Amino acid sequence: MEYQAPVKDMSFVLRHVADLDGLSQLPGLANADPETATAVLDEAAKFSAGVLSPLNRNGDKQGARIENGTVRTADGFADAYKQFVAAGWNGMPFAEEIGGGGMPWATTMAVQEMIQAANLSFSLCPLLTQGAIDAIIAHGTPEQKALYLPKMVSGQWSGSMNLTEPQAGSDVGALKSKAVPNGDGTYRISGMKIFITYGEHDMAENIVHLVLARLPDAPAGTKGISLFIVPKFLPDADGNPGKRNDLRVVSLEHKLGIHASPTCVMSYGDNGECIGWLLGGENQGMRCMFTMMNNARLSVGCQGLAIAERAYQQALDYAENRKQGRLPGMNAEQHVSIIEHPDVRRNLLLMKSQTEALRALIYLNGAAIDRAHHETDKAAAGDWKALVELLTPLSKAWSTDVGVEVASIGVQIHGGMGFIEETGAAQHYRDARILPIYEGTNGIQAIDLVGRKLGLQGGETVQRLFAAIDGILQKLDAAGPELAAMRAELGKAVAALRGTTEWIVGALGKDANVALAGATPFHRAFSETVGGWLLARLALAAKAEIAAGSTDPYFQSKLLSARFYAEQVLSAVPGRCASARSSAADIQAANADLLRA
Repeated sequence: MEYQAPVKDMSFVLRHVADLDGLSQLPGLANADPETATAVLDEAAKFSAGVLSPLNRNGDKQGARIENGTVRTADGFADAYKQFVAAGWNGMPFAEEIGGGGMPWATTMAVQEMIQAANLSFSLCPLLTQGAIDAIIAHGTPEQKALYLPKMVSGQWSGSMNLTEPQAGSDVGALKSKAVPNGDGTYRISGMKIFITYGEHDMAENIVHLVLARLPDAPAGTKGISLFIVPKFLPDADGNPGKRNDLRVVSLEHKLGIHASPTCVMSYGDNGECIGWLLGGENQGMRCMFTMMNNARLSVGCQGLAIAERAYQQALDYAENRKQGRLPGMNAEQHVSIIEHPDVRRNLLLMKSQTEALRALIYLNGAAIDRAHHETDKAAAGDWKALVELLTPLSKAWSTDVGVEVASIGVQIHGGMGFIEETGAAQHYRDARILPIYEGTNGIQAIDLVGRKLGLQGGETVQRLFAAIDGILQKLDAAGPELAAMRAELGKAVAALRGTTEWIVGALGKDANVALAGATPFHRAFSETVGGWLLARLALAAKAEIAAGSTDPYFQSKLLSARFYAEQVLSAVPGRCASARSSAADIQAANADLLRA
């Protein structure tokens, strides 16, 4: 089935979690008002359903290929990209003075979800361009910004991130690519990069590669890395694509999923003539890289949300239409749609409630970026910036883990047909599996949460979040029996999380390995508690609509999602917290000999 954007739920979350009304009052965010957002979402929904979704299946089957040194994308992709950039979707969140749409990140995340859910492989091209744009905005010279930003924001030129090398994956400091000054402000770049998403393609007229490399005599490790702008075609005197640079695609990876997204092995400087320009200061590549990475981490988290929504829609449609089995008391000739079976409904509710929690988290993260950039009070802006830093590893890792899990449940609901490619359920599962690996594996996100983010502002960022959850608990106290389960389980979850947070912080000061051994279950517990808090906020807003006389079943569904999530997801948080505080000794003892035995 084709994807249909859940515009009603997106709008409800933008209103009650992202607070579009409040955002629209901030300087520079006049376009954040709900009316504008609704109009944008409606148009994006049409584009996603009408243009991108129909290309998803064929893109998976056809994939990308190399012809005469150029990567040819699947049929229809280049034309869809032209439509995408012509409509202005590529530049949505960027400033109008550089050709952007001036839209808030909160609304942008909703549109990103649509694009990604409709066609995950296609969405990776603008995702990488967006990260490159952010890096040039943050670290580029005025000349670099003037040359590259208008064309990249419009989508006329795309961008790529070149970090990984065969010997240097997550250990970026082990990279060997070189950059030698030419004496005229340019550098000769040489080296090989792997896993470069859209490193070569036929959709944009130029590709702006951001390449990590080492200067001569640079310090070892991450301190000696610099970042360079290395375009596929060198801009001429008028800023148009000129001479082909000395770089090429060597091969395309054969992958489990995202077949239509070209994952390239790139070679730079085979003839010693690859030209690049320094972005940011010498040996400041890691600082510049994290500008790209943090942007990409939120967008990859949104991909986890998107694939969960796509898998849920397909599973729900199949469950409604597939007739098999009988309920107790029926005769042998009677059959029901499988949605009537309790375990199928349980699985669907698990998909639905978790997907809705992810949506609330991703949109809140986007709104926090908006407030960090636009709040006029410096202290408030700093608090929002800290919240962005805290939420980003949750958004990236939890959303992508759940995306894989929900896609897997989708296959299960299809039964044997889910394992058959023709239904499309298998593609969602295959496509989702890369997401927990992208942009810093989810284990790294858990370590980041424990090692860096718990200590933000001396721990005050986390404490403000806990206080916000306490505020919702007080409102749930007065909400009546419909949300009693949410009140009970959210209260137990945040109590367990508080205690484990204190334990983790204490363990870090004594033996970091003990704290890090429990980082992943702690990260999951933290994320699920935040998800419960956000679903409770939405449930309270839905309850207010019902109290005001609404009979729309959508609002009852929000109460159902909150209750089910509380009973099935939040109820597991204390156990995850217990796991985070135990087993460190066994993990340390599990050497290779014992693991082989």
